[in-house]
Amino acid sequence: MKTSERILSLDIYRGLTVILMILVNNPGTWSAIYPPFQHAHWHGCTPTDLVFPFFLFIVGVSISFSMTKVKQDPVKKNLAMRKGIWRGMKLIGIGLFLGLFPFFDFAEMRIPGVLQRIGLVFIFASAMFLYLSRRNIFILFLVIMLGYWGMITLIPVPGYGAPNLDDPNGVISAYIDNIILNGHMWSGTKTWDPEGLVTTLPAIGTAILGLFAGGLIKNKPKSEVVKLLVGYGVVLTAIGYLWGVVFPINKSLWTSTYVLFTGGLGFISLGVSYWVFDVLKKGRNLVLIPQAFGLNPMAAYVLSELTARLIGVIPVGETTVKGFLFSLIAGTGIPLEMASLIFSILYICLMTIPILYLYRKKIVIKV
Repeated sequence: MKTSERILSLDIYRGLTVILMILVNNPGTWSAIYPPFQHAHWHGCTPTDLVFPFFLFIVGVSISFSMTKVKQDPVKKNLAMRKGIWRGMKLIGIGLFLGLFPFFDFAEMRIPGVLQRIGLVFIFASAMFLYLSRRNIFILFLVIMLGYWGMITLIPVPGYGAPNLDDPNGVISAYIDNIILNGHMWSGTKTWDPEGLVTTLPAIGTAILGLFAGGLIKNKPKSEVVKLLVGYGVVLTAIGYLWGVVFPINKSLWTSTYVLFTGGLGFISLGVSYWVFDVLKKGRNLVLIPQAFGLNPMAAYVLSELTARLIGVIPVGETTVKGFLFSLIAGTGIPLEMASLIFSILYICLMTIPILYLYRKKIVIKV
């Protein structure tokens, strides 16, 4: 395969992931979420729990494409790493800004977040790809998966006792995060955070799987890529599921089993996308919107977050803009869960307007 050839399936896969991320982040009301768009209560994995790991997976795939040419040149490699660190820091900065917007309450600010995790994962995955061999990356992946398993299942929690994976505070990761980020974690509880620092370590493993998937696409003939992606995906998903019997699949803890299970599904879905859009070259005219979102993923996500925060605080009578709009939908008499879903879909339609404008003007906003 030519290294300069653009892989349409990557743009579409990334775009669909961003669309789903915006969709699940913006229900009409958090008290009545359409059931398929709810996260697992704790252990387990719903379709919504696939969104974030799929995005980190595609981060790894993208790194393998964008940095391959510079990997063998020491000067260019170091320059690429510096750019990667700067890009990751910008993502972290934007994430912190979104967490503060619009009130900028530094005393109560949440330090972890989605973009913060993406930024950290991008930096570390870039360093691994640029400076380690494929074999050493695989060894490091195994060390992370097994080491994290041992960390949260064997190390006692000071002041708590033996590890208890059924309790958010019963694992050493929450204890460490609480020391480092005390008072600046998830608003639902100040004692642990689903995007905490320690759980970012296994999240790097998700991006590593993306590095391997990207390597398959770049280095193998098209006739083999789909079989390999789907085959590896089935194996990873099965291992994650079976291991989950003793080490639960859990998004908030980002358990090793969650990495393997969601990473395997990432391989499979990317393989199907690659087969349809890059091998068969079918349906390309039907995926304009996902492709547009895939070319400007950060612009779409940041715009959606800023808009959501604004409509959630701008007053309209005794409620807010969001509350007023949702009341119009719910006032039709349909079930609240369906009204919440309709609000999410309409919100995506609203976000599509500026993203399609950027696409038509061939403007790509890069971080």
